[in-house]
Amino acid sequence: MTADSTSTIDAEATIRTLEDARYAAVVAGDLDAFTALAHPDLAYTHSNALVDTLDSYRDKLRTGFYVYHRIDHPVDRIIVSGDAAVVIGEMHADITAGGVRKTLANRSMAVWVRENDSWLFLGYQPTVLPEAVR
Repeated sequence: MTADSTSTIDAEATIRTLEDARYAAVVAGDLDAFTALAHPDLAYTHSNALVDTLDSYRDKLRTGFYVYHRIDHPVDRIIVSGDAAVVIGEMHADITAGGVRKTLANRSMAVWVRENDSWLFLGYQPTVLPEAVR
């Protein structure tokens, strides 16, 4: 195993742990933990195509606009290239959004970037899974 492949394996393991932590933070309503993981320029797209910044997403979590009751997030693949990592997987959740209880079933892509030796959550993009493949 080369140093590059070892470093990629280490980065993939780190990203997997960080993905678990970010989902756990939103389910727990731990805004400080979520904020510590997020890049200041976060672009968080929702399955209804609305896009939040870090500040607007935190505000929605803080005010209870989004309440996550459960999230499962199987990861299919993590691609690490330099100081960027892309997580390809799914996100299945029970949430309350704007006072309406919903069940989500999405394919998803999350983007992490490494800055100053820390990985930060930069972007998220879900795509609703068709009923036939849920």
